[in-house]
Amino acid sequence: MLKREKGGVVVNILIIIVILFIVLGGLVVMWYNSNIEPVQTSSEAVVVEIEYGTGINKIANLLEEKGVIKNATAFKIYCKLNKRTMIKAGKYEFDKSMSLDQILSMVEEEKILNETVTITFPEGKNIKAIASIIEENTNNKEKDIYDLLKNEEYLNKIIEKYWFITDSIKAKELYYSLEGYLYPDTYIFTDENVTVEEIFEKMLDKMDAVITPYKEEIESSNYSVHQILSLASVVELEAKDKDDRYGVASVFVNRLKQGMALQSDVTTYYGLQLAMDERNLTVKELQENNGYNTRSMEMAGKIPVGPICSVSDSSIKAVLNPDETNNLYFVADKNGKVYFSETNEQHEKIQQQLKDDGLWFTYDK
Repeated sequence: MLKREKGGVVVNILIIIVILFIVLGGLVVMWYNSNIEPVQTSSEAVVVEIEYGTGINKIANLLEEKGVIKNATAFKIYCKLNKRTMIKAGKYEFDKSMSLDQILSMVEEEKILNETVTITFPEGKNIKAIASIIEENTNNKEKDIYDLLKNEEYLNKIIEKYWFITDSIKAKELYYSLEGYLYPDTYIFTDENVTVEEIFEKMLDKMDAVITPYKEEIESSNYSVHQILSLASVVELEAKDKDDRYGVASVFVNRLKQGMALQSDVTTYYGLQLAMDERNLTVKELQENNGYNTRSMEMAGKIPVGPICSVSDSSIKAVLNPDETNNLYFVADKNGKVYFSETNEQHEKIQQQLKDDGLWFTYDK
């Protein structure tokens, strides 16, 4: 009798567990079905901007926050179950009475508001290029950009707003105050009448999002944010391949530790305000002393006075975590491949070999 009773108890427990799973499953299905329904039956327009590079998690949270969907988790489950992940960036006008299928169809077909303006700022471009891009895509003139960069009131405002911006941007030696601080990316604006200040705000907000995760690492390093961005900008232009940037950063850090000049041509060109593909430099120009030209012996052991172009996340990472090497030299061939060496003798041999192989880079057109 005891054995039968025990067996009966086990069976009863299993039945209860099964019933609980069925009930729980039913509740989950009810919750899911309820939360994938439209937010409301009445029509109510909501404008939502989905930025480039935004992941499905952030998009779901944004749509819930704006009241376009009921629940972010249910939305993500719906997307996964229905294999709907091709969400395109843009500014959209949704309606709170829309179903999830209608919402997703709209973004998949990229039915954005017609008046929006999309502007792409490539990595490694300087303020002159950025100003040109803004003039080309909006109703602003290049002069508007340069005027804002000199506006003391504006500079003080952003210094107060962003932790990574300091009085360093107001140094008299700098050509442009926000060089290297405007994050390169694709941005969407309401229309062509967007102001330069609004454009800069989006770019600075993105830089804030990119650099903030490194805040503690930067504060514990031997360099200020301004110095890290300055060094990262040189790395950005010297190494096309993201993996090479860690090696290039290693060379620069090693040279700084030994009190050597960085001897980077890209800084010389910037110091002379010449385009990299404009022409070869003269010996006199290479030796010219200014706060940017790291070929000058006056810059031994020093980082340029400021950044020379916009910097990507990978260049910032490379400067903060360079490869551990003893390399003091590098050279890139005309295809962008980088060669490293520890001694000047090795460096000169590599240069000669590149010339012999027809791989030597020249700025001559």
